[in-house]
Amino acid sequence: MNLALQPGPDLHEPLHPDLVGAQRPTGLRPEIALSWERSARNGVERDGVDVARGPGSDRPSRLLRAAEPVIQRLAQRLEGEPLVIILADAEARVVVRRAGREDVRDWCDRLLIVPGSRLAEEVIGTNAVGCAVEERRPFVVAGGEHYRENLRLFSARAVPVRHPVSGVIKGALALACRTEDGSVLMLPLVEEAAARIEARLGDDTTRQERLLLDRFLQTTRRSAAAVVCLNRDLLISNTLAGPLVSPADQPFLWDWASRVLAARDEYCGELRLAGDVVVQARCTTVREEEVVAGILIEMRPHSATLRCAGRTVRPHRPAGPSDDSPVPGRSAAAERVRRELAAVAQARRPILISGEPGTGKAFLARHLHERDGATGSVTVLETGQCRDDPRAWFERLRAGLAVQGTLVLRQIDELPVELASRAVGLVERVDGRMVRVIATARLADSDDGMTRLRDCFPARLQLPPLRQRAEDVADIARVLVRDLADRSPPPRLEPATLQNFMGQVWPGNVRELRAVLSSALLRSARRDIAIEHLPPEYRAAPIKHRLTSLQRVEREALLNALDDSGGNKQAAAELLGIARSTLYRKIRILGIDGRCLSG
Repeated sequence: MNLALQPGPDLHEPLHPDLVGAQRPTGLRPEIALSWERSARNGVERDGVDVARGPGSDRPSRLLRAAEPVIQRLAQRLEGEPLVIILADAEARVVVRRAGREDVRDWCDRLLIVPGSRLAEEVIGTNAVGCAVEERRPFVVAGGEHYRENLRLFSARAVPVRHPVSGVIKGALALACRTEDGSVLMLPLVEEAAARIEARLGDDTTRQERLLLDRFLQTTRRSAAAVVCLNRDLLISNTLAGPLVSPADQPFLWDWASRVLAARDEYCGELRLAGDVVVQARCTTVREEEVVAGILIEMRPHSATLRCAGRTVRPHRPAGPSDDSPVPGRSAAAERVRRELAAVAQARRPILISGEPGTGKAFLARHLHERDGATGSVTVLETGQCRDDPRAWFERLRAGLAVQGTLVLRQIDELPVELASRAVGLVERVDGRMVRVIATARLADSDDGMTRLRDCFPARLQLPPLRQRAEDVADIARVLVRDLADRSPPPRLEPATLQNFMGQVWPGNVRELRAVLSSALLRSARRDIAIEHLPPEYRAAPIKHRLTSLQRVEREALLNALDDSGGNKQAAAELLGIARSTLYRKIRILGIDGRCLSG
């Protein structure tokens, strides 16, 4: 074969973490240098040799069906050559490995490049398969360009494999060899084979997808409405739906439709879309006998009426979030918070903002100060510090109440009960025209000695936890990315990522979501955020299916009982008045795991 592949530079010195992002290693192609930076940031060790292994989680059966004949023909063509064919799934995990010679197979075994091995960039550093999946484009890594030193004699060319309809990355196909055996023929060979696999993926369109497409075509021929057909992996829309929805809205639409159709095959009602657009929607399940293909949604302008199951649905327009709203989201809970926020903002009376840690209490306190347009500064007092030095803390409290602006008492739950009465006297005498007093607390009500202090705050605002408004997660995530990103337009959150977010439990609420997105932005290196850019523990959503409203209430009751009992399942079952076996069954069905518990 024509040996024309040249090894990369032989770099032995590890990349110091302090240089990541500030100084790229010299002597490498720009795309390789950027991958080295990501590898160092992910903590990959240059002298490491282990490779993570596992069965995978995205069930690549369709990818295998499409790829097996193509790989078989390619393997026959390359028999006797010092090459190895590698097919990896969307997580860069090896699904198939076919070597042209026995010595090459044994060599790959020693490098732990075997079925089940995960070759993701964040696991083993710069390599062709991991980089092709990470960057979603063909990638070549030769010799010393590998981040790990034990791979310096290895070279590969990899091409991502996409679903021809959805464009979603399904995996990557690579040809690899010892660096001295490299050939310029490898790239056209692997590109041709990847294209054949993608074509076979298109031919392997399932019965469900055909049913969904047929229903979409039937509906668009007879309807003047905006029409959307979707399932978990596919979204089809007509021209009228184009201005209303985008692929990024798929997770929200699927979540909403799955909930409203939980116990029926048809639903008519209002649907709030992005940009404060409210439409009348008719939502139906697409099925043939027992085969459920997906969901069809017909949307009409807000002024229109819909005929649904023999009845006329007349719209009413609720208030919606504006572009500058501090409470993004489309749920009833988000709408309630916006209404209450507008109400308390107009009064100068003391305000109590309650909610779990991370729900955004301090953020809304600052928003209320800025919304007033009042002069003066924001003074924040941590009530937990009162226990250490009560005299100094009360002096700061008196000083804050005497200065024009806003005084925020954070976590008044932590104020010692014996000192609460002193705080009550000071807060009750405050001049609301000069200073606005805002307190935050984890619980809105209590039977302990803090009740009287809470009564000093006639205006109340309670923030729901993120797990109770999963339909808002996509909107909140997009706002957070916009705030965190250092460029415009900000990176896009891929639909699969948003779908994953809507299935997470988020025990740390918005604060936790913000931290995950901040980490993902670093991993994505300014590109769109995919699932593989999330921290590993967030790549598989623990809730595998959407819950009905009743199931969500039941799930919340179980979480509260588990929290009150410190995670003791027997005690939680007794609190709920159910058998322990019933508790275990519901924990499994409702997608509850250990991260939901605060105890």
